[in-house]
Amino acid sequence: MKVRLTEFNQNWAQMFKTEAQFLKTIFGDEIIRFEHFGSTSVCGMKAKPVIDMMCIAKNIEKVDKFNAKMSNLGYDIAGEWGITGRRLFRKGGENRTHHIHFYQFDNPEIERHLIFRDYLRSHPEEATKYSIFKEELAKRFDNINEYSLAKKTFVKEMEKQALHWFAENQKNYF
Repeated sequence: MKVRLTEFNQNWAQMFKTEAQFLKTIFGDEIIRFEHFGSTSVCGMKAKPVIDMMCIAKNIEKVDKFNAKMSNLGYDIAGEWGITGRRLFRKGGENRTHHIHFYQFDNPEIERHLIFRDYLRSHPEEATKYSIFKEELAKRFDNINEYSLAKKTFVKEMEKQALHWFAENQKNYF
């Protein structure tokens, strides 16, 4: 799949809300809450125009029971896709619009994703640095897999900064 990096779009927040409302009609009380994360959730960031949604579920095993229904609705069922305990659904085929990540409420990946999002929201200079880095990679790599692999080290380092920021400010965070 080709890299599609675009300017920040104010409509991304509404796309998240609309999809969350729709998913609530399917999964009902299995979902505790929804979170918008990833670059499309950070004002001003350049991003692939794919909404990363987190669905925090009561029981991840029960999410699997919805696979046939989600497939019938046009979602690609990707399973854990490299992250233990996650269930990933993709919407939009080759022109994806949403990545829907389900985690059980006690999965440690939830905190990691949300801290990184909040760090970027709180540090616009870091969000700008990340956007510039992604632009450079998008010029070098046409393929999304190569692009994602190339940004992995950069993201891990920035996540470390975010976790350090969180640890220093934890008493004021929640």
